[in-house]
Amino acid sequence: MNRNDAPKTPATFHVKSFGCQMNVYDGERMAEMLGERGMTVAADGAEADLVILNTCHIREKAVDKVYSDIGRLNREDGTRPMIAVAGCVAQAEGSEISRRAKSVDIVVGPQAYHRLPDLIEKAGRGEEAVDTDMPLASKFGALPARTKQARPTAFLTIMEGCDKFCTYCVVPYTRGAEISRTWGAILDEAKAVVDGGVREITLLGQNVNAWAGEDDKGRMQGMDGLVRELAKIGGLERIRYTTSHPNDMSDGLIAAHGDEPKLMPFLHLPVQSGNNRILKAMNRSHDAESYLRIIERVREARPDIALSGDFIVGFPGETDAEFEDTLKIVEQVRYAQCYSFKYSPRPGTPAADMDGQIPAAVMDERLARLQALINRHQVEFNAATVGRQTQILLERKGRHPGQLIGKTPWLQSVHVTAPELFIGDMVEVDIISAGPNSLAGELSRRKAA
Repeated sequence: MNRNDAPKTPATFHVKSFGCQMNVYDGERMAEMLGERGMTVAADGAEADLVILNTCHIREKAVDKVYSDIGRLNREDGTRPMIAVAGCVAQAEGSEISRRAKSVDIVVGPQAYHRLPDLIEKAGRGEEAVDTDMPLASKFGALPARTKQARPTAFLTIMEGCDKFCTYCVVPYTRGAEISRTWGAILDEAKAVVDGGVREITLLGQNVNAWAGEDDKGRMQGMDGLVRELAKIGGLERIRYTTSHPNDMSDGLIAAHGDEPKLMPFLHLPVQSGNNRILKAMNRSHDAESYLRIIERVREARPDIALSGDFIVGFPGETDAEFEDTLKIVEQVRYAQCYSFKYSPRPGTPAADMDGQIPAAVMDERLARLQALINRHQVEFNAATVGRQTQILLERKGRHPGQLIGKTPWLQSVHVTAPELFIGDMVEVDIISAGPNSLAGELSRRKAA
């Protein structure tokens, strides 16, 4: 097949996003942009005229999955949709994608997707449609106003890029330098989604707590000031944020966790390793001790806060004793949930060329031990909520008739039997049982404490 087999003027589209929440947000914004231009959403890629694969480049298997998905888009009758590869794989590989997968019509990086309509027109004319520029001007100004959301929660990107250059990470190369969106643009978008029915917003950024900008009075603000201003929006009940960097955990943001009730008691703060030599080799700007001091201060400000983190095992040169330091920091913090991965060398990153690459079998054994410990703490955290009355925001239907799923302030999923019309409501529930990944609750008949 070649590019001439694809539809010239696609009328329907499907966006499939991989990876992080920022990709989910970008996928939503691409869908809104194409919808504004008269295209309609297809239920899946099987019938869509245009399929956009919004990709992630963090893990090697994620890249391989993209190419597998491209191959599956060829149909039995010999036709295929127009195919666009967007996101971080597009940024990293550029025109190489089209050379490796001849059926790809469009390649667009995460800082250029506002140009997608022009690229679709180019592809329809049979022209090369590749755009991996990282323009200085923000793409957000070129995107349409937010549309009404189909659910009561929404992601909102407030900054992009990363200046940290951790030696294992491709983000500075695929997303570019840190750029904060303006105060006014963030507030306008937040008000728009709340007017459309959203009650909880999660602020996004590769290092979201590095956000900085001038407010409407010309005063420099950090993320704590932004959170406090967002909390003034009527109808917005909950604010969350991810992903944070320990280096950007300011005094003001820690204080906001203690005195802003709309800021949920949940903090995702990756440490990556518990060993200082490994942290230095990773080019992390903190050590284990400074990280633990931040955790202590956050817990002093908000004693009931739930903590989440990221860990990499098998970083080049990691010894058994250095891995044991990671287990020690997990024991000290006792995370409510965590993400943990085997080190995966990414082309172009300094760590990929380091000596001491760890054998896969050793990484597998370390990851299994780490995840067993993390899972035990998660089970204990969930079990401690049984018998508690708490408020959840009902977000979607469950698997069973009459079942809805909502989130506690600590980001735990709760299954509860309730009328479907309750979706979008904040309800009081009694937690009656807990599993490793979710809770069961019932609508409370008790008066809220």
